[in-house]
Amino acid sequence: MSKHHLFALIMWSATLAATAAVADVQAPADVGTRTATTQSEAEEAAIRRVLAEFRTTRIPLSRAMAIAERLHDGSKTADISFEIDGPPIYRVRTIRNERVWENAIDANTGSITGKEITSSLKELDREDLANILALKWIKQELADAVQVAERAAAGSALAGGLMRQDGKLNFVIVVAAGDHLKEVMLEPPKVGKQNSARP
Repeated sequence: MSKHHLFALIMWSATLAATAAVADVQAPADVGTRTATTQSEAEEAAIRRVLAEFRTTRIPLSRAMAIAERLHDGSKTADISFEIDGPPIYRVRTIRNERVWENAIDANTGSITGKEITSSLKELDREDLANILALKWIKQELADAVQVAERAAAGSALAGGLMRQDGKLNFVIVVAAGDHLKEVMLEPPKVGKQNSARP
């Protein structure tokens, strides 16, 4: 999952309404400045809407992950996002062996909503496949990264996933802290050789 894709999942439903509300006709000389200002205002409005919805939910992200993982014994969460296109939900993707499941978890009741989407690793795009395969080679799970990020940012996580940026593999967790969304990046420890101390 790309960094842009992760944040886009959170903002998608709120941004559509906000951008439609601020559209207007402008003189050609003003277009560049006004467009940037309008986009910034729309993004801020979308963030406020996401945060307002998120504050009213009863199910924390970590519980939604646990609910999704229980649907398929031995599965691990690959990524999760909070969405407000309709009733607030967590969209959770879990994996086990060669299978990938995507479920929507109601953010207020914890119940499964909508139809489960099942696919194989072969059906994923190259970037998603690489990130999911990397989960097998790291010690830390997304649930661990969420706990660390929530403590570090003093807030509640509303999205997270594993992604590669500048050649490094990191967990990226988006945390609602006060009136802001904070992005916490954590480099997971790798499975394998430990550094041996030399005398």
